[in-house]
Amino acid sequence: MKSVLRTHVRASVLAAATLALVAVSPALSQDLNALIWCDHADPALLQPFEEANGVKVNVKEFEGTGAGLAIVEQSQPGDWDVMVIDTIDIPRGVAKGLFAALPEDQLPIADLFPEVKMDASTVVDGKRYGITEKFGYNTIGFNNTKVDAADMQSMASLTGEKYKGRIAIYDYYLPVIGMAALALGKETAKLTEADLPAIRDELMKMKANAKLVGEVTASQTALATGEVDILVGGGEWVTAGLAKENPALDFSIPKEGAVLWSQALAMFEASRNKDLALKFIQYIMSPEGQARLATSSCYWGMPASTKAALTEEEKKTLRFDEQPGFLARAQAYPAPDAELDKKMQDIWTEMLQAQ
Repeated sequence: MKSVLRTHVRASVLAAATLALVAVSPALSQDLNALIWCDHADPALLQPFEEANGVKVNVKEFEGTGAGLAIVEQSQPGDWDVMVIDTIDIPRGVAKGLFAALPEDQLPIADLFPEVKMDASTVVDGKRYGITEKFGYNTIGFNNTKVDAADMQSMASLTGEKYKGRIAIYDYYLPVIGMAALALGKETAKLTEADLPAIRDELMKMKANAKLVGEVTASQTALATGEVDILVGGGEWVTAGLAKENPALDFSIPKEGAVLWSQALAMFEASRNKDLALKFIQYIMSPEGQARLATSSCYWGMPASTKAALTEEEKKTLRFDEQPGFLARAQAYPAPDAELDKKMQDIWTEMLQAQ
């Protein structure tokens, strides 16, 4: 959603009962202290673990790897036990000495969809420092009663005249720049500064067709209420959780592909509760934990485990059986270095300001 929902990022406002769980600061106890994305604050996810282990999970939400690492830098060593992070950003934490190696033989690695194991990010110098727990796509979300679903099989529809003024763009530069790159036939992992002029032009064409550019809640609301009929950057993280209320909301993985977001769990090297932290990771990766995480009240997403205990209706909503084909056409978030990242943000800002 990355990130991750990023995105790695994310979705709707939590209910008051969920907010009550969020800790202002970590507790000085044997409880588990977790830096998380909002999907992990759902009581339906946390309570079974808390009751089974007789503990309290104190959570603090953040959005984006940079914000999460800033919290860690402002904390004392040992304040936090586990962290949710964009899978591609695991090496950043390892380089800072933040994460502990995980016992691979105690984790259900073999149960993961092969495409989201992402060993290139989760394994550093032969040791595993993270495990992907949830994933999805930044792609085309749409109302299938208002648009021709066949049109949504090509990104060309996003810049054509047919849907002008009926489109919203998700306001997160990396996945939408990734989508623009895919529309141009470029590989997201190989983008360079030389690709930016063409990507800028593609973004400008999208903007010319758009009614609005909005962050998670605004863009999701615009699609759900019918203010727009198409959301560039949408996906199951937008539509799946709303499927019961509005079954017309849908998403496609067009022929050009989609941008894959994925989130992972890591354990802090300085954790004072490593045994409990590992138990929490094992719970989240269990079939039951995976199902609860996938259908969290904040946003839905695909469980990383092929053995998630989802109902048939939940699998249908997430299009579980179609994942092998989706994953085959998906590409990773762009992962620019600092210089290229700044230039990407510059063209995004230029797009936002365009009239």
